[in-house]
Amino acid sequence: MQDQILAVKQAAASFEVQNEEQLEAYRLRFLSRNGEVGAMFKLMKDFQPDERKAAGQLMNEVKVFVEERFKSLEQVSHSNSATSTSSLDDPTLIVSPQARGGLHPLTTMLDEIKKIFFRLGFTVSDGPELEDDFHNFTALNFPPEHPARDEQDTFFVKKSEEKDELDLVLRTHTSPVQIRQMLKQEPPIRSIMPGRVYRNEAVTYKSYFLFHQVEGLYIDKGVSMAELKETLITFAKMMYGSSVKYRMRPSFFPFTEPSLEMDIWWEQAKGGGRWLEILGAGMVDPNVLKSVDLDPEIYSGFAFGMGIERSAMLHYGIDDIRLFYDNDLRFLSQFN
Repeated sequence: MQDQILAVKQAAASFEVQNEEQLEAYRLRFLSRNGEVGAMFKLMKDFQPDERKAAGQLMNEVKVFVEERFKSLEQVSHSNSATSTSSLDDPTLIVSPQARGGLHPLTTMLDEIKKIFFRLGFTVSDGPELEDDFHNFTALNFPPEHPARDEQDTFFVKKSEEKDELDLVLRTHTSPVQIRQMLKQEPPIRSIMPGRVYRNEAVTYKSYFLFHQVEGLYIDKGVSMAELKETLITFAKMMYGSSVKYRMRPSFFPFTEPSLEMDIWWEQAKGGGRWLEILGAGMVDPNVLKSVDLDPEIYSGFAFGMGIERSAMLHYGIDDIRLFYDNDLRFLSQFN
């Protein structure tokens, strides 16, 4: 068994390195996650208990040797590269401008939203984009005849006629992540659920067949509508400025009761302005709590959801959602 350990050292010592490519080959063979040094340590389980101390010392010696040789070869390679560059290139030449990459505006907006909710005590949860009927509809109190189940609104990946088989859909919202979180975590739960969602809609300047959402969920004992309103108002002020004008209107969602929508006043460049919806929210419906085996007599909570594209369009003054997906560098370069 010790011969196998020493064989790793011998192989590393005889490995020829003359250039950067061979140096990288050395690293991958011996020092990568699946390299020979890592595989060597897996032999430890095959030694008898009284042999493991000596075997471990030998393995560590081989590891140090392989790492030190790599560092030495790396220094020589870099030195050679610098010498080659200085002898061949003219340092007085003007360097051609290089295009710089940057974050997509939707990524930037999502990061800003995450930062705000981190400050408000929320964590981040994630879930699959391919969902079953229970998580996407049934557990969220969508009755069988609800129009959102219609193929005009939902991309069905598999629509089964058998009662014991589940329909599979591309999730229409990130609310299924709320269900999954409540099923695996005991309250209190205070988390946001960002992600991509899909709707079977026509592509226009204001709608797209995929978009991004951030939903939030807070479940605990004694959660009130007042806490929901305070959370939403704090978010609006942190996102759009402390002087933002906002209003809340009664609304309806199958998974919250009571429900509301929040608008902000958007000033127009030519004067005047209009109210624009930024999110929907409400107190979690008792039927939703029952679907995940939480007693609505003990627990309560609120949920909210907003579109990243809508927030970005308001923040940057963009009037066509399709611009986010055209990958036009003339558009994207304005945000970096």
